[in-house]
Amino acid sequence: MSVGGVFDKAKADGRAALIGYLPAGFPDVAGSIEAMRTMVDSGCDLIEVGLPYSDPVMDGPTIQAAAQQALEGGVRTSDVLRTVEAVAATGAAVVVMSYWNPVEKYGVERFAADLAGAGGSGLITPDLVPEEAQEWIAAADAHDLDKIFLVAPSSTDARLAMTARHCRGFVYATAVMGVTGARSSSSDLAGPLVERARAVTDLPIGVGLGVSNGDQAAEVAAFADGVIVGSAFVRRLLDAGVDRQLGLDSVAELTRDLADGVRRG
Repeated sequence: MSVGGVFDKAKADGRAALIGYLPAGFPDVAGSIEAMRTMVDSGCDLIEVGLPYSDPVMDGPTIQAAAQQALEGGVRTSDVLRTVEAVAATGAAVVVMSYWNPVEKYGVERFAADLAGAGGSGLITPDLVPEEAQEWIAAADAHDLDKIFLVAPSSTDARLAMTARHCRGFVYATAVMGVTGARSSSSDLAGPLVERARAVTDLPIGVGLGVSNGDQAAEVAAFADGVIVGSAFVRRLLDAGVDRQLGLDSVAELTRDLADGVRRG
């Protein structure tokens, strides 16, 4: 299913879409595939496959720890693409989330071709702004991939409009200022940011950074088109340690709680 199709289906169901993130290769490649498939089976509509990177400036300690474990396990960009292929085979929409340096190092055109070939739907680029993304925009357009850029509460109206204009699939709204991580309450900056984004685009707005349970998901789903959850999933696997089944069961439990939340919202 395409990213647009995910949001259309969720809208038809009268709810927000649930978007789940995990880094490829954490706890190892096979384990990350199994966890992501569990997320799909338990209610995630769209999966973000993280490409582990050695200098994750926007990631909090939870995702940094997972990415470090993946890197120490020897994960490569080819493993990320293999993960995309395996998860996309479930019928779920899959996008990659990556800092720009690994994509540039792999080769922009090659990455776009291989991502599309693996069944991926697009790429989220947290540290790439549209005015510096000409090469990626051209490659994404050539391979019919969605380009998902970020907007933040600090974005001016002009920047918000420019960023949204270059997006395809959805606009990624970061609900808090600062690095990623589960929080005890969702940001009061998210609602106004979504409202401002809606004024300049018809694309769906997904809100990320901070949601960790069904009640928070319901709160965000009340005003956003998509609820993005990352650190809370990673934390469940980290807490399970070497007990693989415990981790999968915990991920499934969290997904069901979040899926219930987006329906209540």
